[in-house]
Amino acid sequence: MRRILFAVLWIGLFAASCERDEWTVAPSVPGADQAVFRLNYTAYEGDAVRSSQLRVADYDRVEFRVIDASGAVVGDLKGLYDPETSVFRIEGLRAGDYRLLILGIRGDEQQDGAVIHPISRADEEWLSFPADLGRPLAAEYFYSQTPFSVRVTTDSSGNVESEITGTQTLQHRIVGRADFALDYATPYVRTSMLSERVTLTGPRFRTGMNGDGSFVGESDGSDLELDLAASTSYLFLPTLEGSPLQGGIEVVTRTYRGGRVRRLFDFELDRIEANRIGQVNTPVVHPDNELGTMFITERAYAEGAHGLILQDGEPKEVYTDPTQRRFNTAAPLQLSITDEGELHARFYSPRPLTGVLIRARIPSVGEEFLDLAYFDRIPAFADFYEPLLLLQRPNLCLSASGRWVELPQLELQDLNGIEFKIESEDPYWAKLQGILHGWNIAFSLYGGDPDLPNGGPVGNWMGIRPVHCREVVALFLNFTYMIDMPEHEEILRANQDRLYGNGGVNDKVSPETVLAQMRQTRSLNVGLVYAGNGVVGLGGGSVFGAYQQAWVQHYTNTYSCEIMFHELGHVMGYSHSSSFTYGPWAQELMNTFYVNNLSQMPIDSASYLDSRSNPTLYP
Repeated sequence: MRRILFAVLWIGLFAASCERDEWTVAPSVPGADQAVFRLNYTAYEGDAVRSSQLRVADYDRVEFRVIDASGAVVGDLKGLYDPETSVFRIEGLRAGDYRLLILGIRGDEQQDGAVIHPISRADEEWLSFPADLGRPLAAEYFYSQTPFSVRVTTDSSGNVESEITGTQTLQHRIVGRADFALDYATPYVRTSMLSERVTLTGPRFRTGMNGDGSFVGESDGSDLELDLAASTSYLFLPTLEGSPLQGGIEVVTRTYRGGRVRRLFDFELDRIEANRIGQVNTPVVHPDNELGTMFITERAYAEGAHGLILQDGEPKEVYTDPTQRRFNTAAPLQLSITDEGELHARFYSPRPLTGVLIRARIPSVGEEFLDLAYFDRIPAFADFYEPLLLLQRPNLCLSASGRWVELPQLELQDLNGIEFKIESEDPYWAKLQGILHGWNIAFSLYGGDPDLPNGGPVGNWMGIRPVHCREVVALFLNFTYMIDMPEHEEILRANQDRLYGNGGVNDKVSPETVLAQMRQTRSLNVGLVYAGNGVVGLGGGSVFGAYQQAWVQHYTNTYSCEIMFHELGHVMGYSHSSSFTYGPWAQELMNTFYVNNLSQMPIDSASYLDSRSNPTLYP
């Protein structure tokens, strides 16, 4: 809580209250008066902000002393500081010439072990800090010494009038600031930083200040450790004359290949001065400065503020446009180079992927695949765009054979015919790699309008929303993974006598035929079925749809899965006379297998999307 101080000064002793006290004027005494001082301060000298601009003081604590012409502290005074108006008032003054000493504190001085001493003269130590504090200051300290006069006159009628001059008070910090800046040649080295630490070697700081503003004392010279990851600016009392601030900066970074790099840099700052900023700028010389591989750490990804696809609120004109939203389940991570020279990675997946190395073969450069980018993590439904280093400067890239390849700065046309290869040790990537026969999936409104509260039903369709599109991705990743599962093939072979076509039970269909039909490359436009007409699914050719409940419950509900496989049976060309719709394939074998083997599939839980709790579902 900011302390609004009411103070009475008795022979240099200062008492403070943490609560607001009403100002009371002492009984009129000839020659006594109330002085009002307005407190202001300026920015640090050398700050990028205009230092001439006055700032209203908003201190957490204010201490004052009034010094008379002899240098002695004047007693029997009352003082009150109001932080809302930045006004300090003194009551009990008599005619004379004075100096007002104000110490303003922003922050908690107790963390610094600061002690404010009673003084009887201005040349005595007023403020002190421990010599072995061992860390930067936590609070900022401001000081001013303002000359002012009180003049008292008596008119012909005996009325006493007073005049006070010099009540504008401008404060300056008694502390200085050291700012540390590390100049990285590439953002990927900076964002791969594990630690940035400064060691100050034997610094000698002042430890106190007299009432007249002169600095006294000396710290014990112990080394100090600063963490630049926590802050790059630190507060100190001024250093001793002729005692520079010096030491070393240690930078530890990761490499995308799993190693660590440690670099040490010496620095020296001439001194720390009150109310000044000292700058320590260090170019970071690093072995990865010339690296052309984009190392996308979690920090780098977050700083890039990259987008996501199929998110709630995405316009229907976007997610139902197949030129913008369409994917093959066997290649859910789409990679390309944009016309602006950016690497574009788009991920159709409800789950993130970790430890992703993207290699590229660039025909104009050579036949080997080179390490183009490494992602610590690609988020679910990521939509990543970032300029390629290869187009910005000469680079070094590691080849798949372990050879370093030196590349000149490339032009966009040099990337024609680029080919990508994706590697990851994430078990989820192994699941996605298990999708051998991909289906092409796009999203369609079929006349519905998702912007309307009821989805704008048209016939048996209503407007599909992003929440449903995300479930479409989950279902078809699982389905196209399932069709190549050995256990799935075994189920078909074990029940081959129950597989029959459009001619009825005597129209036998072999497991090989079913597998070929499921593994055939297909393109579907997927929509949301309007259940108000009693229809819960639609399918055939390139058309596929199910009602909302089926999309939300396909993970664990065999009835919802039955709807999905019933419509997939139609997509495969089967009628209601076959076992692939109203028969054992859809109603018993496939739906039960899907639910019972969900734990083996890529999207093994409904919790990734948690669509049931999504507020954009239709009521």
